[in-house]
Amino acid sequence: MASVRVERTDDGGFVATNGRGARVAVGGSGDDGVFTPVELLLAALGGCEIVTVEPLTSERGHRLVRLAATVEAEKVAPTRLGAITVTYDVELPDGDEDAARVFTDVAHRVHDNHCTVGRALRETTPTEQVLPDLAR
Repeated sequence: MASVRVERTDDGGFVATNGRGARVAVGGSGDDGVFTPVELLLAALGGCEIVTVEPLTSERGHRLVRLAATVEAEKVAPTRLGAITVTYDVELPDGDEDAARVFTDVAHRVHDNHCTVGRALRETTPTEQVLPDLAR
């Protein structure tokens, strides 16, 4: 099971912490030095694709010189995103004539089938809210 705890900090900010102790500051669009929840969603999608594409291309003998992605979405309503676009920035190794084909094939398969975050966004993923029993 994947799990992250998000909590308010003593200074009034918010932080997300995973079970391995990694922390990410979370806040609103007017807060400096933090990710907004929407930016974290975009980072999750880009991260999921990149960390899956990298080992699959390398295992096939085509380690890319540069592998990055920009993930963008426009808010089309106050609580709704439009289409999310993942734009890759890749530098192929010199003299590797098959690297472009391997990268393209792997990137398509990852996007369509192997990125858990992307699949969760494209398919209906149920969400559930559990509130504490505050009646005393």
